[in-house]
Amino acid sequence: MATIIEFVRCVLLSVVIAFVLLSVLIARTLSHGFVEGRRNIEVKDRELVRHKAAVKSIESEDGDVIDCVDIYKQPAFDHPLLKNHKIQMKPSLYPIGMKAFNYTVEIIQPWHESGQCPRGTIPIKRTRKCVFPRAAPLSSQEIKIGRNTTEITAGVHEYAALYVEGKKYYGAQASINLRNPKVEQDYEMTLSQIWVIGGRSETLNTAEAGLMVYPHIYGDSQTRLFLYWTSDNYVSTGCYNLDCPGFVQTNGDFAMGSIIRPVSNYGVQQLALSFTIFKDKRSGNWWLLVQGKLLGYWPSSIYTTLAGGASAVSWGGEIFNTKSQGHHTSTQMGSGHFPHEGYWKSSYFRNLGVVDASDTIRDPVDLVPIISNTLCYDLQIQENKNTDYGYYFYYGGPGYSQQCP
Repeated sequence: MATIIEFVRCVLLSVVIAFVLLSVLIARTLSHGFVEGRRNIEVKDRELVRHKAAVKSIESEDGDVIDCVDIYKQPAFDHPLLKNHKIQMKPSLYPIGMKAFNYTVEIIQPWHESGQCPRGTIPIKRTRKCVFPRAAPLSSQEIKIGRNTTEITAGVHEYAALYVEGKKYYGAQASINLRNPKVEQDYEMTLSQIWVIGGRSETLNTAEAGLMVYPHIYGDSQTRLFLYWTSDNYVSTGCYNLDCPGFVQTNGDFAMGSIIRPVSNYGVQQLALSFTIFKDKRSGNWWLLVQGKLLGYWPSSIYTTLAGGASAVSWGGEIFNTKSQGHHTSTQMGSGHFPHEGYWKSSYFRNLGVVDASDTIRDPVDLVPIISNTLCYDLQIQENKNTDYGYYFYYGGPGYSQQCP
């Protein structure tokens, strides 16, 4: 009899243990929401921030995790100035003179191979919770270093870019050569972008977009689509992509901060993505188009000096140099080749344009080169109106070398 009682106790204990383990497993699974993909993301969830209101999550083979978030519950609406904001799904009007520059190049983001976000949601890439260094945009008078450098206390931002100011601008455009430059170490970055700028010093506002490699944020050295903004000279406002309230995304297919493919190959194929930032004067919002596709907008209400129009525009490359090896970084800008090396090797911006007061895209005039150190990175302006390159320039360089100590 005692043996039977002991046996029953053992069975009951096993059932209880199994039930507890099953409950823990179910709780963990539910806490992650519905995950679609081929890899286990539990470990990554410890360092990546899952977005609230995600109705589905997708993990790509490249390691990116995408949360599909209800478009009306995206981070933008956590901004105190956007509590009652009504989403504008498309611009009221477009700039006159917009052209379909090489839109035959298809934007490929690898996470699409692992799933799609449901209708009525937008894809948001999970990122690490950390502070990112950022510098104020270039000026014809000086290059200012931003103060948002909590994690990195040493280093300098370097540029090879063109800058124009002196009029009121309502947008800018350019096609940016797709490359995959090398970055020396995690806390350094390299990017190629458009800056739309309003104000100066503490009143400085920006809307920015382009291509970047930044291992500290993304965990790898792949080229990614990105945007950025600030309304107080990078002191306490603004962030990359959708990592803080601000930018309103309307496109359900493209995740900001995700890998972009394909990239150019030396001597084989040169590819470029067209970027346009312009102000819809009826709504006041600043729209972003990539390769002719509307991605979303920066609401005018998050800005001060940029709310009525831009005072300057810039195009070009930027790197962050920590000098971690005791000399200049070997982080590349553009393709890692100097402008004089030409089309197949050097990177380029083409079809530069600004949107004037009549909402017409014009060639920029009186451009000022801003080059931090020509021995490390350089820039050469070109012009050929007989081709679809229009006003363009080559830029970039390898960084550390015998000439760049």
